[in-house]
Amino acid sequence: MTKKTFLAVAATFLLISGSTTTAVAETDSAASRPISAWSPSMTIGGPNFTDRTLRMVVHPSVGGAALRVHLSNLRGTTPLAVGAVSLALQADRATAVESSRRTVTFSHARTLTIPAGKEVVSDPVPLPVRAEQNLLVSLYLPQATSSATWHSDAFDVSYLSKPGDHAADTDDGNYVAATTSWYYLSGLDVVAPATRGTVVAFGDSITDGYNTPASVYHRWPDDLARRLAGPHPAAVVDAGIGGNRVLTDVPNIWQGVSALARFGHDALAQPGVRTVILMEGINDIGTNAGPGGVPLTAQHLIDGYRELIRQAHAAGVRILGGTMLPDKGAGYYSEPAEAIRQAANAWIRTSGQFDGVVDFDRALQDPSDPAALRAGFDSGDHLHPNEAGMQAMADAVDLRLLNS
Repeated sequence: MTKKTFLAVAATFLLISGSTTTAVAETDSAASRPISAWSPSMTIGGPNFTDRTLRMVVHPSVGGAALRVHLSNLRGTTPLAVGAVSLALQADRATAVESSRRTVTFSHARTLTIPAGKEVVSDPVPLPVRAEQNLLVSLYLPQATSSATWHSDAFDVSYLSKPGDHAADTDDGNYVAATTSWYYLSGLDVVAPATRGTVVAFGDSITDGYNTPASVYHRWPDDLARRLAGPHPAAVVDAGIGGNRVLTDVPNIWQGVSALARFGHDALAQPGVRTVILMEGINDIGTNAGPGGVPLTAQHLIDGYRELIRQAHAAGVRILGGTMLPDKGAGYYSEPAEAIRQAANAWIRTSGQFDGVVDFDRALQDPSDPAALRAGFDSGDHLHPNEAGMQAMADAVDLRLLNS
């Protein structure tokens, strides 16, 4: 990209950075609109930090010529002081490709304070990246923080430094600890002229990738992104949260507010979003968590799905319904719970309310016992798929539903 071209892209990027993007905006030019390429859903309840640098891995679903970083204090209760942010291509673990390191600014400033309950988006960063080419985002936190806005189950490795600002370090010598969570880092946008918008995979721990190995990117949204690769790819964002429920917040706060409460932010506000694939409800069923503390019914779930469909269509976004996976043998399973799952899945398949259906249930069920996962797709807990099961979920998506 020439300097003149990048400046033109950056100018358009800055004009739209303060807005909430729902469907691909008709006024955006295809060559310059921001596309969400990676964006974990954030919750409250993370640890505190003082005078430390966090170095986190980002695995973008599509490539692009310029990047924007999203930082979030959305679930925080006190202002968050940020002393430095850098971006680089990953060489190995916490080591960056030296020539790729870039300082990230926000409204042209290298330091900032993010108020409680707020998020910020960086200025465009001129760093070309390929699809699935890992990036390192380093975040220096000079002052004591309160409970972090985070994504607990990253299934990726993040790195924590010894005291001090190590955002500009190229090697990993000052990074002395590792974790498998993301902190304050809530998104990466790319300028990707050939990309056909963003697909948001919205759900619970199954979408989040529970029981898949760290840093191998074999969650079903990752596998779907690879199916959508090519000259005109679509980005895929994973908006799964372990333990999340459709109708009610989870008492364990790090598992997040309900799907109804977070859908507008985590799905519909993603830059470039065109389609959402919704698969959620098994945690409502397994905990018998109906609205207002009453026992759950299938109609409660259906009413929740109708509301999510209404929100999506009001935003001009298509929404596909994913049937819930079988779970016989798991702690959630009982005959009354199975009856609710079957009734909700039947409504997803036949109501015609969704813009399309992805029948994950039939793709992964055991042919000899449809209430159970097929053994070759079971991670061992009879609830979460293994890597083969995740691929089978991605393969169950009719790509024609995403290309229309």
